[in-house]
Amino acid sequence: MADGAAGAATGREEALAALSALLGERFTTNQAVREHHSHGEGVETAGLPDAVAFPETTDEVAAIVRACAAARLPVVAFGAGTSLEGQVAALAGGISLDLTRMNKVLEVSPAALDCRVQAGVTWRQLNAEIRSQGLFFPVDPGADASLGGMAATRASGTMAVRYGTMRHNVLGLTVVTAAGEVLRTGGRARKSAAGLDLTALFVGSEGTLGVITEIELRLCGLPDTVMAAVCQFETLKGAVDTVVTALQFGVPLARIELLNALQMQICIAHADLEGMDAKPTLFLEFHGSEATVREQVETMQALSAEHGGSHFRFAERPEDRSRLWKARHDAYYADKAYLPGKLGMSTDACVPISALADCLLDSEADIAELGLTAPVVGHVGDGGFHLAILYDPNSADETARANELARRVGERAIRLGGTCTGEHGIGWHRRGLLDLECGGAVAMMRAVKRALDPQNIMNPGKMLSDGE
Repeated sequence: MADGAAGAATGREEALAALSALLGERFTTNQAVREHHSHGEGVETAGLPDAVAFPETTDEVAAIVRACAAARLPVVAFGAGTSLEGQVAALAGGISLDLTRMNKVLEVSPAALDCRVQAGVTWRQLNAEIRSQGLFFPVDPGADASLGGMAATRASGTMAVRYGTMRHNVLGLTVVTAAGEVLRTGGRARKSAAGLDLTALFVGSEGTLGVITEIELRLCGLPDTVMAAVCQFETLKGAVDTVVTALQFGVPLARIELLNALQMQICIAHADLEGMDAKPTLFLEFHGSEATVREQVETMQALSAEHGGSHFRFAERPEDRSRLWKARHDAYYADKAYLPGKLGMSTDACVPISALADCLLDSEADIAELGLTAPVVGHVGDGGFHLAILYDPNSADETARANELARRVGERAIRLGGTCTGEHGIGWHRRGLLDLECGGAVAMMRAVKRALDPQNIMNPGKMLSDGE
């Protein structure tokens, strides 16, 4: 056994030396760089990698993975580092594969409404590059996440109610498998009945099956008219009921975001939202022709009034809309600044819209019962919401209560026919909830993991791991 351990250590050192020779200055064992790559956001636990590699091409990624496979060295893909459930922590050491230098938009086709990008391109970068061609990419998580990371976690955003999530907008992938082979899935066609849908298999796999290096994406044409608005309510239920009624009426809203009273209080202070009150608030956006947008606005004003909504405020100029949505997107960072010294454990859930009001109100009751501060924000158009649970990591009691609240929210969502995570993913933090939600199907997922990654080198310790 000692000889085996010594052989493994030797193989590890040889692999690190080979990677250093391959990448030169783009391979480092610097302590500060390793610590930066040891964690994402949202949960405190970190895992320090042995080294960090900065590839620039798919072929380099494949060479790195082949060297790691030969030495049974773990590989953890790292994008912008904004994941919230511990996905990028190198729990078993190994190589943190930083893809931020793979940041080229490779092809854009305005005629076909699609593009191909490297995994390190962020969604904001992509939108900045294609706007002049009358195009935009609609999946917009709050942070400036990389598109590779967004595909790996099956990310969502504020416009999912109209344009869908990453699952709906990824056409194809280039993936480096656990054996270091380059695999291309899907294609530019909008539908296909050819074989198993391997693209869907890798989207949401959180780096446990392979490393995504390129993504083929759907794009949308910029709408003729865009109008943003906010409407405030006396009660959280009134705001949710307005959303449910609007969806039942078929109002084609592009965005429907809900902030509870505490979240509004925090955002008002952080973003200087002049003239707004600390009340439950809907942030809305309408896309279409001038006539259809006007009709949508009138319908929403009438529906809001029926449920106690008032103080409709509009933003039509791009700079005013940007300010409004920046306040929404910066909510997580505003929450962390609200109580300095505390961490933000961000948890999310998604339920059928018919159960959304009960789920939100019961979750607020849990927050009060556990004595925690946890502002609520939600992509309520598709039944999703988030809690930013603020807690002191130096307090074992407060940390335990924060984890208890996250567990309760996830379990309640599952009981109501929903999911413990609408977009953040499982990582290591929610592995128990995955078993609760998916039951026996998890065994089949793990069988797929073992078939594609028999040595368990791809992001070990996460989502589909079983017992190591």
